[in-house]
Amino acid sequence: MGGGLLVAGTTSDAGKSVVTAGICRWLVRQGVRVAPFKAQNMSLNSFVTREGAEIGRAQAMQAAAARVEPTALMNPVLLKPGSDRSSQVVLLGKPVGELSATGYFGHPGAPAGGRTTDGGTPGGEGPYAGRREALLGTVTDCLQELRRTHDAVICEGAGSPAEINLRRTDIVNMGIARAGRLPVVVVGDIDRGGVFASFFGTTALLSKEDQALIAGYVVNKFRGDVTLLEPGLEMLRGLTGRPTLGVLPFAHGLGIDEEDGLRVSLRGAVRESVVAPPHGADVLRVAVAAVPLMSNFTDVDALAAEPGVVVRFVDRAEELADADLVVLPGTRGTVRALAWLRERGLADAIARRAAEGRPVLGICGGFQMLGEHIDDEVESRAGAVPGLGLLPVRVRFAVEKTLARPVGQALGEPVEGYEIHHGVAEVNGGQTFISDGRGQSLDGCRVGSVWGTHWHGSLESDAFRRAFLRQVAADAGRAFVPAPDTSFGTLREEQLDRLGDLIEEHADTDALLRLIEEGVPQGLPFVPPGAP
Repeated sequence: MGGGLLVAGTTSDAGKSVVTAGICRWLVRQGVRVAPFKAQNMSLNSFVTREGAEIGRAQAMQAAAARVEPTALMNPVLLKPGSDRSSQVVLLGKPVGELSATGYFGHPGAPAGGRTTDGGTPGGEGPYAGRREALLGTVTDCLQELRRTHDAVICEGAGSPAEINLRRTDIVNMGIARAGRLPVVVVGDIDRGGVFASFFGTTALLSKEDQALIAGYVVNKFRGDVTLLEPGLEMLRGLTGRPTLGVLPFAHGLGIDEEDGLRVSLRGAVRESVVAPPHGADVLRVAVAAVPLMSNFTDVDALAAEPGVVVRFVDRAEELADADLVVLPGTRGTVRALAWLRERGLADAIARRAAEGRPVLGICGGFQMLGEHIDDEVESRAGAVPGLGLLPVRVRFAVEKTLARPVGQALGEPVEGYEIHHGVAEVNGGQTFISDGRGQSLDGCRVGSVWGTHWHGSLESDAFRRAFLRQVAADAGRAFVPAPDTSFGTLREEQLDRLGDLIEEHADTDALLRLIEEGVPQGLPFVPPGAP
């Protein structure tokens, strides 16, 4: 079995994903065969592997950092929120049910909520209703298989390991650490303040058995002179008996495809790293509608990578006025997002743009909203709902989810992407958007300056992206010219290398390697009071 390490955090968004990716890139540069792993992820940003499995995009990007092909083993459980209280459960890359938070997390005596993919309601004794602990065997098997085929597996936790209300059924933090006998390093975001209290409190709220796995801490996003921090680190070691294994400096543009928010997406990071002026006389302004349950908003990262393209997320109709391109992104709730567009006046503003010949692009759920009619008895169960009527498309939601990695041609250039949707589109006119290169339509359509496709990630195809932006600039009357040499894949690699540099230059890599190779240190002290 290969070695392993779990990267936990004092909070959500402490930097676990970034640190995990950085360790993966540092290790692979040392010749180590390494793989990422996250037992359970809650995210609306997902990816499709070569074998047609859906996993979190963060794990796909961590696999890129490790220079390995992503697989379902790396993220066996994915939760995709459909509201504040329910999520779709994706197990080993395939959806298995839609469950309430109570039904999934469960507590003694709680009723099971939700429904399975065939429309039934799972019972209280079922494997996904209040029985999350039953999944521990599955995720442990996935971790063991990765450890069997790799020298090291770097695991990412979720939220905080000290969420004492969920510890009984935890499979992603101390649950998987205990099952795999993994040493744990805890990451804290010092930019938020209170990092010493967070480190101490996180440790002190764990049981004696869990504390025995906490091997050290990593301070993230530090600004200033590290010597000023050192007395506090020594005091922390005195209080907990555990060292700080790294102080990572605050750095703009260090992020990978994220799980839940907009703050650290690659979109912002790439935009910050591009210093070249616009290649043409004008900039191109892109407005992305921040629809409810927005998914895979990372689709616009490739646009933001282009010099002279300005991307912003908007939620008011007046913010579309100066946009050269409006993007309707994917969403986990197409019907809900459509109602939101109408409530805010965005639907009317988009219709006016279309009538004026100004560019609009819909991706996945956004494509579905641009159509004439939606019949949804699966996602929202709203039945028949009129679309925006800007494309000759009728959408019917199917129980089975489409998961694919297609390739084709668009605007005379090669394009590839990935599909994740329940909606099945019937296209009844318009121009072909993406074809097989022989004139046979593969996906989407175009009417004037309104475009739609189910394919996520298509804008990462450099030649197609440039051709599309040239067409948008022409339709918008802008003297914008895409740079001829922007490579999104190269920019992504450079960013992953920066994450590896961060670990190599600012973490105790010898100590990390010992933990990975030798496992949990013996004799780590107990910090009272422990778990309640």
